[in-house]
Formats: sequence, structure tokens, C-alpha cells
Amino acid sequence: MLDWIKNINKDHPEFWKIYLSKLDKKSDRYVALSVDTTGLNPKKDVILSFGAVAVVNDNIIIGDVFEVTIPQYKFLHDNGMPNDFLLESEQPKLSEVQAMEFLVNYIGNSTLVGHRINFDIEMINEALEKLGCGRLKNEALDIEVMYKKLHDINDKNFSLDELSHIFKIAKTERISTTDDSYTIALLFLKLKSRLGLK
Repeated sequence: MLDWIKNINKDHPEFWKIYLSKLDKKSDRYVALSVDTTGLNPKKDVILSFGAVAVVNDNIIIGDVFEVTIPQYKFLHDNGMPNDFLLESEQPKLSEVQAMEFLVNYIGNSTLVGHRINFDIEMINEALEKLGCGRLKNEALDIEVMYKKLHDINDKNFSLDELSHIFKIAKTERISTTDDSYTIALLFLKLKSRLGLK
């Protein structure tokens, strides 16, 4: 009972209060999001990078992009993982605290779009919890779920590469999460149109 009262009275960071204040209004902006992590366990693994691009009025807004690498050197070293990706990445590098604040400010009240987006959101929520924030409250759409709905498929999963191949989207070098977010945005627009979503 006391923990519950403490959580209610806990003072959230200012950027989180600003984020919450934006949620009263619905946005026509979508954010295609890709998150690179050290693994698939939100409780143990950490985020290495984010890539995101905005979609407004069925247009990908190339000038409205978010990309950042989080140098998780200690985590990689402790787990015997190479940090070549972090060293070679041309994405801006920020601490986890800075990256989460920038991400939350960037997405605002947009609808999030991704490939297996629930996992990405769970990873973000775990990182936000460390900062004394709540959980993301944005609506979310998953391109894999959209594709399965379009074709009434329940017994098969589709990777981002498979979906790109199906829709004849030229393969990128996939060297960053930003490349993946752009592919997600393209797939989203195709699926949105075929499903007749506004």
C-alpha cells in the first residue's frame, strides 16, 4: 500500500509531464520506429539505437527524422559482445537518459508504427521506468499484424525483409535503425492504403 502511495506522489521529470500534456489532442502524425537492442528480454537487455521517421498525410517527411545511438559499452563488455556497431555508427551518440528524453519529445502524441512494435515499446517502457517516468501511452500499429489482417493469416510470421520482398521494396544496406524505419514507413503506407485506413 505504501509503495502505491509513493508512486502516485512521485515527481516525474519535466519532459515526461510535457509529453503527458500533449496526449489530450489526437495527432495526424505517424512515427515509423525501429529499435535495436542487445537481445529480446526487456528486463535484462538494453537499447542500442533508435531510428524514426514521420509520416503525415500519406507522405514520409524526410526532414522529420530521429536517430541516435546509445553507447552501452559497459553492458556490451560485461556480456562479451563486440562494440564495433557503436564505434562505427554515424548516428548521433547520447546517453540513455538524453536519448529517452529526445525520443519522448520527438514522438509526442503521434501514432507509433513498427515491425513487432509491442516489443519496441516494452523496451522503451523499461528504459523510461529507470528515469521515474510512466509507460508510453501512444496508439501503435504493427505492419506485420496489418499484413496478416489483410490476408487473413494467423499461422505464419513475416520478417521485415520478407514483407519488403512481398511489396517489392528495394532492399537497403540496413546499416542503421533509420534505414529500417524508412522501410517500415513505406510498408505502412502500402498496407494502410490496401486496408482502406484513413
